[in-house]
Amino acid sequence: MGRFESLPRLLTRDVGLVEQHIREGRFQRSLALIAGASSIFAGLEAGTEHYRGSYSQRIMYTPIALSGLLTVTGIWSAFSRRVARTVLPVVSTAALLDGTIGFFFHLRGIHRKPGGWRIPVFNVIMGPPIFAPLLFGISGFLGLIASFLRTEDAQPAAARRAPVAPRPRWLSALPAPLSREAFTAARDLREGRFQRFMAAAAAVSALLNGFEALYSHYKNNFTYKSQWTPILLTPAIAVAGFGSIWSRRMAHTVLPIVSLLAIADGMAGFLYHARGIVRMPEGPRKPLYLLTYGPPIFAPLLFAATGFLGLLASLLRRSHT
Repeated sequence: MGRFESLPRLLTRDVGLVEQHIREGRFQRSLALIAGASSIFAGLEAGTEHYRGSYSQRIMYTPIALSGLLTVTGIWSAFSRRVARTVLPVVSTAALLDGTIGFFFHLRGIHRKPGGWRIPVFNVIMGPPIFAPLLFGISGFLGLIASFLRTEDAQPAAARRAPVAPRPRWLSALPAPLSREAFTAARDLREGRFQRFMAAAAAVSALLNGFEALYSHYKNNFTYKSQWTPILLTPAIAVAGFGSIWSRRMAHTVLPIVSLLAIADGMAGFLYHARGIVRMPEGPRKPLYLLTYGPPIFAPLLFAATGFLGLLASLLRRSHT
């Protein structure tokens, strides 16, 4: 708890307890709720983007349906360990697959525009947001991680005498080497030993978010200097995230700092986008129109989610290997 000594005693105790729970993988309920909440914003962002596209294809409804389902499942998982172990991973995996499929549909949409990939800058900027479907999968990623964790009231690892958990039955259907690797990965997740994995996820998420912010703000010709902040933070988070794979010191020092900056920048961006919508000619009289054709109000929160991934990674432990 040394890093929190400057805080008031009661707050130090609470923050230290949260850190301990994260380090031991005992935060299933909290992460399930976070996955459910983030799914709301991801679904609303996908909904407004697909509304612009007039829902020309039925598959454009899938992220809306899955975001609602993941929200309900995430909240339900906070109260039911069985749901967290069974339903949550299925819904989360479906959200991840939907984001991957959506990515290929967006690639196809850019390819089908006049000129296709022969004029990539124009068509990527004016076409469907290329990496938005992959960012939709962040909620599914968090939900899938949560399904492997233990609840906050689980017995600490140091006090357990029995084995952590029996080997899942589905692992027996895999080849022996793959079964061992999968069981080791699941054990590390359960014990909070996946810092490298989470740091890499934060770095990849930063690159995707940074690219989305780049061409979104390019459309606006970078009218405000603050629009450069996510662009400048992106390489810092990516370097810190990938560097944390090899450096424990970077994971505990640089990564949390740039992650907190990303969270603050995402929250500030959300307020700027909300202000931009209010200042549009129609004002607040046509909220649906403004949310659809104004600045993407929830996009900055996805950048803040990247900061959350990095901050979470900085508090986790590294695997035994």
